[in-house]
Amino acid sequence: MLMRTDPFRQLDRLSQQLLSNTPGTWSRPTAMPMDAYRDGEQFVVSFDLPGVKPDAIELDVERNVLTVTAERPPVATGEHVEMQVAERPHGVFSRQLFLGDTLDADRIDASYDAGVLTLRIPIAERAKPRKITITSADTETKQINV
Repeated sequence: MLMRTDPFRQLDRLSQQLLSNTPGTWSRPTAMPMDAYRDGEQFVVSFDLPGVKPDAIELDVERNVLTVTAERPPVATGEHVEMQVAERPHGVFSRQLFLGDTLDADRIDASYDAGVLTLRIPIAERAKPRKITITSADTETKQINV
């Protein structure tokens, strides 16, 4: 199944983001909220990425780790721009999910619509229930659900 991210890694990332800001300024850490649920024979994971263009999103799978990285540039840039209120996070967003052995990471389907990245991860065939045939010396055959 889907495993949650490592809380210590998230705490480390949060502290790095807070401490790496320019002296005298503070901005909220970049967040990538998500929902994850099982829908029949697949897991569905949805990430909120408002204002991110589809070509600014990267998905990488290495072993059982799925990494989602996205970048949202600042809206107002330029020599004469002076921000008055900056509550919307910008910059690079990153989130890692640890995928269990029961998920088929080779067949992940990704779609992006209205600022929501949706991943559909099928349950691996080896993890689905199956029947095993048992034969005995007296030639009776039985099927057992596993």
